[in-house]
Amino acid sequence: MSDACATSTGAVGHNAGRAAAALGMARWLGFAAAPTFALMALLTGAFGGGPMDMVCSTGPLSALSGMAPMYLLMSAFHLAPWLRLASSRRSGFRRF
Repeated sequence: MSDACATSTGAVGHNAGRAAAALGMARWLGFAAAPTFALMALLTGAFGGGPMDMVCSTGPLSALSGMAPMYLLMSAFHLAPWLRLASSRRSGFRRF
């Protein structure tokens, strides 16, 4: 019976370690979203959206239509991890 308990406890401990590692990776992956979308907005704005912007637009083209503003908006929505990091640095402790 003690072998069965040790095996099941080891499996649970191993799964908990994997879950903690996955959660840590997910937190760091959150830091990649905002700069990636900002870079995509910059590249789309610099090189143009291409012929699909004309096809996909439903109304008259404006400065707010197209992919570049969408990427900027997505970048703004994904700034939360960076803002938390900046606020934790100001307060003196690291909190991810």
